[in-house]
Amino acid sequence: MPNYRRALVPGASWFFTVNLLERRSNDLLVRHIDVLRASVRRVHRLHPFTIDAWMVLPEHMHCVWTLPPDDADYPLRWRLIKTFFCRALPPDEYRSAVRLHRGERGIWQRRYWEHLIRNENDFRRHVDYVYVNHSSMVWFGA
Repeated sequence: MPNYRRALVPGASWFFTVNLLERRSNDLLVRHIDVLRASVRRVHRLHPFTIDAWMVLPEHMHCVWTLPPDDADYPLRWRLIKTFFCRALPPDEYRSAVRLHRGERGIWQRRYWEHLIRNENDFRRHVDYVYVNHSSMVWFGA
């Protein structure tokens, strides 16, 4: 397994892209937007963070979060969001032998893209990317 390092900076803002495993002709996220919202609300109550921007597309989503000043654990939040979302859906998706062996669902890609926001200009560019480039899609809104 690769040694993947994440920059964990307490109180930082982050841009994320999170994808479904099967992206072709898959509208799972918008079909189950209520489940996704409930999952995020549940995690937000347990581990607060600020949602600066969030756009849900049929098979992936982009968002910008700011974590509390003493907290850098966005991986925990993503793990819980993905877990709560999966548990709320029936287990009827295709799962590879590896995923079956590991007891994993076949809904999410294991990894996601994260980018540490460096400054105010970087923050504005990423928030604009979320909203301007995807203005015809589903806004997450709490």
